[in-house]
Amino acid sequence: MAKKEIDTRFNKFGTVSFTSTTKVNDFIDRLEQGKVSGTRCKKCGMTFFPPRADCYQCFSSDMEWFDVAGTGKLVTYSKLEYAPVGFDGDLPYAIALLDFGDFKVFGRLDSNLSDDEIQVGMEMKTAVNKLPNGQLNYVFQKA
Repeated sequence: MAKKEIDTRFNKFGTVSFTSTTKVNDFIDRLEQGKVSGTRCKKCGMTFFPPRADCYQCFSSDMEWFDVAGTGKLVTYSKLEYAPVGFDGDLPYAIALLDFGDFKVFGRLDSNLSDDEIQVGMEMKTAVNKLPNGQLNYVFQKA
Protein backbone atom coordinates (compact mmCIF):
# COMPACT_ATOMS: atom_id res chain seq x y z
CA MET A 1 0.00 0.00 0.00
CA ALA A 2 1.41 3.39 -1.01
CA LYS A 3 1.95 6.01 1.65
CA LYS A 4 -0.52 8.90 1.34
CA GLU A 5 1.19 12.17 0.45
CA ILE A 6 0.58 14.91 3.01
CA ASP A 7 -0.50 18.31 1.69
CA THR A 8 1.83 20.80 3.40
CA ARG A 9 1.07 23.93 1.34
CA PHE A 10 0.17 25.91 4.47
CA ASN A 11 3.79 25.93 5.62
CA LYS A 12 4.28 28.75 3.06
CA PHE A 13 2.11 31.15 5.09
CA GLY A 14 3.51 33.87 7.32
CA THR A 15 6.86 34.91 8.66
CA VAL A 16 6.99 31.73 10.72
CA SER A 17 4.59 28.91 9.90
CA PHE A 18 3.41 26.96 12.91
CA THR A 19 1.11 24.74 10.83
CA SER A 20 2.08 22.90 7.67
CA THR A 21 -1.26 21.29 6.92
CA THR A 22 -4.84 22.38 7.34
CA LYS A 23 -8.25 21.73 5.79
CA VAL A 24 -7.99 25.09 3.99
CA ASN A 25 -4.66 24.63 2.20
CA ASP A 26 -6.23 26.17 -0.93
CA PHE A 27 -5.80 29.50 0.88
CA ILE A 28 -2.12 29.32 -0.17
CA ASP A 29 -2.99 28.66 -3.82
CA ARG A 30 -5.27 31.68 -3.76
CA LEU A 31 -2.51 33.85 -2.24
CA GLU A 32 -0.17 32.68 -5.00
CA GLN A 33 -2.83 33.89 -7.48
CA GLY A 34 -2.84 37.32 -5.79
CA LYS A 35 -6.13 36.75 -3.90
CA VAL A 36 -6.81 37.10 -0.19
CA SER A 37 -9.79 34.84 0.47
CA GLY A 38 -12.17 33.64 3.12
CA THR A 39 -14.85 30.97 3.15
CA ARG A 40 -18.63 31.14 3.23
CA CYS A 41 -21.00 28.37 4.30
CA LYS A 42 -23.28 27.45 1.39
CA LYS A 43 -25.94 26.19 3.81
CA CYS A 44 -26.39 29.13 6.21
CA GLY A 45 -24.30 31.94 4.67
CA MET A 46 -21.85 32.47 7.58
CA THR A 47 -18.61 34.08 6.39
CA PHE A 48 -15.20 33.27 7.83
CA PHE A 49 -11.84 34.95 7.78
CA PRO A 50 -9.44 33.39 8.34
CA PRO A 51 -11.02 30.69 6.19
CA ARG A 52 -12.63 27.67 7.80
CA ALA A 53 -13.50 24.29 6.30
CA ASP A 54 -16.43 23.72 8.67
CA CYS A 55 -19.23 26.03 9.82
CA TYR A 56 -19.67 26.32 13.57
CA GLN A 57 -23.20 27.74 13.10
CA CYS A 58 -24.84 24.85 11.23
CA PHE A 59 -22.00 22.26 11.26
CA SER A 60 -21.94 22.03 7.47
CA SER A 61 -18.70 21.39 5.59
CA ASP A 62 -20.18 22.68 2.32
CA MET A 63 -18.08 25.82 1.99
CA GLU A 64 -17.19 28.14 -0.89
CA TRP A 65 -14.34 30.61 -1.31
CA PHE A 66 -14.86 34.37 -1.61
CA ASP A 67 -12.29 37.07 -2.25
CA VAL A 68 -11.63 39.80 0.30
CA ALA A 69 -12.07 42.56 -2.26
CA GLY A 70 -12.87 46.24 -2.16
CA THR A 71 -12.15 48.31 0.91
CA GLY A 72 -12.68 47.94 4.60
CA LYS A 73 -12.57 50.49 7.40
CA LEU A 74 -9.71 50.44 9.87
CA VAL A 75 -11.35 49.64 13.22
CA THR A 76 -8.23 49.62 15.37
CA TYR A 77 -4.49 49.00 15.23
CA SER A 78 -1.53 48.54 17.50
CA LYS A 79 2.16 49.09 16.83
CA LEU A 80 4.24 46.28 18.30
CA GLU A 81 7.64 46.89 19.82
CA TYR A 82 7.95 43.32 21.15
CA ALA A 83 7.12 40.13 19.30
CA PRO A 84 6.91 36.38 19.80
CA VAL A 85 9.92 34.20 19.01
CA GLY A 86 10.50 34.10 15.27
CA PHE A 87 8.93 37.50 14.61
CA ASP A 88 11.51 39.68 16.37
CA GLY A 89 13.22 40.46 13.05
CA ASP A 90 10.01 42.12 11.84
CA LEU A 91 9.89 44.71 14.63
CA PRO A 92 8.45 47.23 14.83
CA TYR A 93 5.25 46.30 12.99
CA ALA A 94 1.56 47.11 13.34
CA ILE A 95 -1.39 44.74 13.55
CA ALA A 96 -4.89 45.89 12.69
CA LEU A 97 -8.55 44.98 12.23
CA LEU A 98 -10.52 45.97 9.10
CA ASP A 99 -14.31 45.89 8.92
CA PHE A 100 -15.72 44.83 5.53
CA GLY A 101 -19.35 44.90 6.71
CA ASP A 102 -20.23 41.19 6.62
CA PHE A 103 -16.90 40.13 8.09
CA LYS A 104 -13.75 41.49 9.72
CA VAL A 105 -10.14 40.75 8.80
CA PHE A 106 -7.20 40.77 11.21
CA GLY A 107 -3.70 41.27 9.83
CA ARG A 108 -0.69 43.54 9.53
CA LEU A 109 -0.49 47.06 8.23
CA ASP A 110 1.84 47.53 5.26
CA SER A 111 5.26 48.49 6.64
CA ASN A 112 5.48 51.29 4.05
CA LEU A 113 2.75 53.26 5.84
CA SER A 114 4.00 56.09 8.04
CA ASP A 115 2.50 56.72 11.47
CA ASP A 116 1.05 60.00 10.16
CA GLU A 117 -0.91 58.19 7.42
CA ILE A 118 -2.68 55.74 9.73
CA GLN A 119 -6.10 56.92 10.95
CA VAL A 120 -8.86 54.86 12.56
CA GLY A 121 -11.81 54.87 10.13
CA MET A 122 -9.66 55.16 7.01
CA GLU A 123 -10.41 53.00 3.97
CA MET A 124 -7.92 50.19 3.41
CA LYS A 125 -7.56 47.17 1.15
CA THR A 126 -5.88 43.80 1.52
CA ALA A 127 -2.92 42.83 -0.66
CA VAL A 128 -0.84 39.68 -1.00
CA ASN A 129 2.71 40.18 0.22
CA LYS A 130 5.73 38.02 -0.61
CA LEU A 131 8.32 38.02 2.14
CA PRO A 132 12.08 38.02 1.48
CA ASN A 133 12.32 34.36 2.51
CA GLY A 134 9.69 33.37 -0.08
CA GLN A 135 6.87 33.00 2.44
CA LEU A 136 3.47 34.58 1.71
CA ASN A 137 1.18 36.69 3.81
CA TYR A 138 -1.19 39.61 3.28
CA VAL A 139 -1.08 43.20 4.46
CA PHE A 140 -3.41 46.16 4.67
CA GLN A 141 -2.67 49.09 2.40
CA LYS A 142 -4.14 52.54 2.07
CA ALA A 143 -7.07 52.43 -0.40
